[in-house]
Amino acid sequence: MRRLALLAPCVLLAGCGGAEPQADAGQSPSTLVSIARPQRGSLPTTVEAYGTAAPAANGVVTLSVAQPGQVTAVPVVAGARVRAGEALVVFALAPSARASYRQATGALQLAGEEQRTAARLLGQQLATRDQLAQADKAVADAQAVLASMRAEGAGAQVLTLRAPFAGMVSTIGVAPGDRTQPGQALATVARSDGVLVTVGVDPALGDRLRPGEPVTLRRLEGGGGAVPGEVARVDAVLNPRTRQIDVDIRYRPGAILSGEAISAAIATGEASGWIVPHPAVALDAAGHAQLFQLVGGKARAVPVRVLVTQDTRDLVAGNLDPGAPLIVDGAFQVADGDAVRVARR
Repeated sequence: MRRLALLAPCVLLAGCGGAEPQADAGQSPSTLVSIARPQRGSLPTTVEAYGTAAPAANGVVTLSVAQPGQVTAVPVVAGARVRAGEALVVFALAPSARASYRQATGALQLAGEEQRTAARLLGQQLATRDQLAQADKAVADAQAVLASMRAEGAGAQVLTLRAPFAGMVSTIGVAPGDRTQPGQALATVARSDGVLVTVGVDPALGDRLRPGEPVTLRRLEGGGGAVPGEVARVDAVLNPRTRQIDVDIRYRPGAILSGEAISAAIATGEASGWIVPHPAVALDAAGHAQLFQLVGGKARAVPVRVLVTQDTRDLVAGNLDPGAPLIVDGAFQVADGDAVRVARR
């Protein structure tokens, strides 16, 4: 009996200890959420694409000399901005090219002397008109050869290749001291306003694109603000390498440098529906989009179809109740029928 009496206070103390009381089994936990009102409206529809800025094919000029020779100086480097007429490459003609020009000059002089002789003999009735015609043709042929060589730069010992317009030096293919062959590319210049962004678009979306449509360009690296542009050209065939449709986009000169990786949002029209905050759009177990509206203190799931996605808001289509608030923060933490609490602002 004494042992039982000693245990009794311990039992009483255990029942009166500091353990927290358990929640009533009838109470259900609720999720803290924020809400917003759905709004009717419209947003521009876009096609998202990715690509690179590069000189347009018709905005690039490759400089060369149609004579053999040696590069004596290269005053610029690849990537440099140049003014129209600025020196790019200094080139000295090979001795063989200068010798060929002197031979062509001598041939014209000889043909001229023969022409004058034929004309004098014809006046003395010692030559025929046919002989004079042949002499005239020899002079014309020699003049044509000499003019062609002059046009190809053979008449000068040293040539300075200059920028044909203001732009950027895309490539320099030679260095001082290099000996080159006729027609070899020495430098390539791209127009300042001739750089385009070329992006690849899914062929299924190609019929939605038209020249002149506005585009928002963003750098994939380095940040910076959005750059406005417009569609310049839409290819009618697939790019054999990417299996996509190439779309050229023009923008203000200098806003994007050649070689930069770019994302493009091409506007293709407008769509109407419900404008909702981007965090309000959740996914169900099957991966379908849905919203939750607050009805009677509980979350009610509403299936929707996302029409347009932006950074902070989306445009959706669905059977929303315009009078019921949308659950925004907390939409990914609730299920249909869950009790929720609205956060105080």
